[in-house]
Amino acid sequence: MTHAAQRPDIVSESFGSPKDPPILLIMGAMASMLWWPEAFCRQLARRGRFVIRYDNRDTGLSTKYLPGAPPYNFEDMVDDAIRVLDDYGVGKAHVAGMSMGGMLAQNVALKYPESVSALTVISSSPLGVDTSGLPGATEAYKEHSAQGANVDWSNREQVLDFMVKDARAIASARHPFDEERTRAMIEADYDRSGGLASATNHFLLKGGGPKRTVRDLTAPLLVIHGTADPLFPVDHGEALAKAVPGARLVKVEGGGHELHRNDWPQIIDAIAAHH
Repeated sequence: MTHAAQRPDIVSESFGSPKDPPILLIMGAMASMLWWPEAFCRQLARRGRFVIRYDNRDTGLSTKYLPGAPPYNFEDMVDDAIRVLDDYGVGKAHVAGMSMGGMLAQNVALKYPESVSALTVISSSPLGVDTSGLPGATEAYKEHSAQGANVDWSNREQVLDFMVKDARAIASARHPFDEERTRAMIEADYDRSGGLASATNHFLLKGGGPKRTVRDLTAPLLVIHGTADPLFPVDHGEALAKAVPGARLVKVEGGGHELHRNDWPQIIDAIAAHH
């Protein structure tokens, strides 16, 4: 493993006052910090939180590796989260993760319990709990996802079209899909990252760490899950909340696998009240 692989440059950004209680936001597979929209972060900061978002390695402005053979594993991404807190001199934070970021957040809370004051898991699945009996991604989503194999990740138009289709495939069943805003955000992400080919490495990651289970969690847990999530059906959020005594489950009615602007008030209220 190269030195660069061990110490990547992880680019982050903060909102609000460092005097306020910190919250670290971890996004999912292939997603840079832009998938925590700036306006969302600012609204959360206005609720008296010091909000930190960052680019996962292989996304955004953080260190990238050649597509197809990531020289790091999932465990390294768990450590990245703590490195970001260190960058801000934060010893303990509320950690919130979405999708794969929710798996990372669970791992962070279990590996570094002394660094996590509270945990929020959005649109994810429980760690170390048997989920084989739970429903998987919907057939429609699997069908869409399979088309990703045909995408030339170096072709900007192909990638943008596929990513917009992806966003539509996981969108809310309740709110209209804002294609214009979504495309603009994905274009901004693509251009800022210099392309998304390296981000596909996230789908090749091996575990790398000890097996952990959310049942060993000591931080208070908040689970937020859309009832129409086609990637991780809501049963996954229910199983996660059930596995942890005292966990709170907030269901977003008709919510997909996304942070829809219309659902921000409910989501931000729940996060701000959790500590």
